Amino acid sequence: MSAPAEAPAERAIGNLIARYAELVDDGDFAGLGELLADAVFVGGGGPVRGRAGIERMFRGLLIVHDDGTPRTHHVTSNLAVEVDERAGTATARSYVTVFQALPDLPLQAVAAGRYHDRFARRDGRWRFTERRVRIRLVGDVSRHLRP
Repeated sequence: MSAPAEAPAERAIGNLIARYAELVDDGDFAGLGELLADAVFVGGGGPVRGRAGIERMFRGLLIVHDDGTPRTHHVTSNLAVEVDERAGTATARSYVTVFQALPDLPLQAVAAGRYHDRFARRDGRWRFTERRVRIRLVGDVSRHLRP
């Protein structure tokens, strides 16, 4: 039996972007640190690098509720991936909409913006090398983000 074929680059990169949303919504900050271990994260603050720094940033930024999660649902859409197979690099652009609901907070969009990502293939696997988050629309984030 032969080894399974490697997923096409676009699908592998899309899976990484989806995994990020799952980890944030699950409140798995250690998992986010691992996913972005080779990357620089650029959001509202200065750039953050490395597994420990990224994990610490998310723990300090997001409010975790009684169920151990931020009670959010990140929807990533309008994904565009461009791959340079020869260089083993790729870029991706996508939209993000963050929904949140709590027992005393009806389901609502609390933020929307764009992701600009860079990737590199290392040891046969695609990895984030950069994630830039640009939030353009902000709703009630009082129960999502720490002041």
